Amino acid sequence: MQTLDTLILYCRSGFERECAAEFTERAAMAGFSGHPSYKGDEAYVIFNLHQPGAALQVMEEIEFRSLIFVRQWVACLPMMDDLPGHDRVTPVLEQAAALPLCNELFAETPDTTSGRELQGFARKFSSALVQQMRKQNRLLPRKQKADWRMHLFVLSGKCLWLGVSPRRNSSPWEMGILRLKFPSSAPSRSTLKLEEAWHWFLSRQEQEQRLGGGKTAVDLGAAPGGWTWQLVQQGMFVTAVDNGPMGEELMESGQVTHLREDAFSFAPSKPVYWMVCDVVEKPSRIADLVVLWAKRGWCREAVFNLKLPMKQRYREVVSCLDTIRSELDAAGVTHRIEARHLYHDREEITCFLDLRRE
Repeated sequence: MQTLDTLILYCRSGFERECAAEFTERAAMAGFSGHPSYKGDEAYVIFNLHQPGAALQVMEEIEFRSLIFVRQWVACLPMMDDLPGHDRVTPVLEQAAALPLCNELFAETPDTTSGRELQGFARKFSSALVQQMRKQNRLLPRKQKADWRMHLFVLSGKCLWLGVSPRRNSSPWEMGILRLKFPSSAPSRSTLKLEEAWHWFLSRQEQEQRLGGGKTAVDLGAAPGGWTWQLVQQGMFVTAVDNGPMGEELMESGQVTHLREDAFSFAPSKPVYWMVCDVVEKPSRIADLVVLWAKRGWCREAVFNLKLPMKQRYREVVSCLDTIRSELDAAGVTHRIEARHLYHDREEITCFLDLRRE
């Protein structure tokens, strides 16, 4: 009987080292040992557990949302690396019998140029596979509830991984990627970073409650206004702080006050609901700025980016988050902080800080 001894961890290409370091550390904290295997720029990490059949248990012990660099995780059976060209479906069906029952299958590839070239094949193959699985009752009807989602991770026409992820403790999106359309009226593509952050950090109900119209916000490092645009679309009144110019159409909304000031010396005349910050600066300095805003009660919630250094990126993120937590704990400031390497991020991590006393 084949067992689930391996986890495939999807990540952004070029961040395999950070993904591996983070997961190795988190697994050890949960009492599991293993070793990661990866190559640069492949956009995934293979994590081999030393405890036989422990992959599903790891997923029960670690909260997926607490991981920063892992876009998706899949508990996998042994890799199938020599599928026959005349009949790929049969051996995959045989292997699938060892998996928990699922009601859907995600056909995925690495998020790389070569991976994207495989997506057409992956979709066609998965379509044929799903038909046979449903005929043999190895895939439940979509309307029937299931605790697991099946993944087909395709590396080539002959090589793939088959596995599962827990529906309640994984990303709900294929490849762990939320696809967003760039709004043509937004001043810059950075607008997608804030939109994705709200989708990730806030539930739909929380978005309705906490992004409603009439709230006030400050956008530090606002120009040309990608993040301010998102705030305006939610009906907020925004103070945009930046020495650079803002988009003219955005300023015509009547909801934006542009102050040509430095983000690190600016102080609001009165507290606002949201503070957002996408300033290009050392992450430690951004962390100190966020602590200042939190201690002085200048905002209730914040979304900010930490621009990562070339080396020791994971350690730098951990250091900044530890600084924020320890400083606010020492000051008696009630808070909750989360961090995520979003799809629309590049060399940065997006953080969410909740300072509401509820």
